[in-house]
Amino acid sequence: MPIAEELLKNILKVPNTETHLVISRGSERVLQSECHSGTEILTRYAHKTYDAKDMSAAPASGAWQNAGMIICPCSMSSLASIASGAGMNLIHRSADVTLKERRPLIIAPRETPLNLIHLRNMQLVTEAGATIMPFAPAFYNNTTSFKDMMQYFSGRMLDQLHIEHNLCLRWGDDIH
Repeated sequence: MPIAEELLKNILKVPNTETHLVISRGSERVLQSECHSGTEILTRYAHKTYDAKDMSAAPASGAWQNAGMIICPCSMSSLASIASGAGMNLIHRSADVTLKERRPLIIAPRETPLNLIHLRNMQLVTEAGATIMPFAPAFYNNTTSFKDMMQYFSGRMLDQLHIEHNLCLRWGDDIH
């Protein structure tokens, strides 16, 4: 959840970019556990927040225009629902719509270690067009703080959505 919060903060730094947020019931419990907070820790960074039960919300429609979708963090339960096409909530339905509309879908898995079922589900969603992006900090830029690592990861996620930003150094940039 701290990575999701940092991602939302970093997206706010990008001009002309809106965030639409869906928080599942499971995420609410994890927020309480990991951040000792309720949903307000994330919703304050979103332009619009939807209830995960609201299957008629804009992100459930292919006619709703957007640059793509990031699921961060993504539980293995949500990954399985997306891989099987079982739209159990607005997150799953929105991911399905994102794939069918051929928009970028970035999934940041939250589990480790992974079992064969997880890996096969990742393969299925990748074959359908999604990008799997586990949190993997880069060390070539001499980053030592967790906050800087999360900012770099946020930038790499935005790269997948083809959104211009200055959140991270690129390979070959002047790195000291």
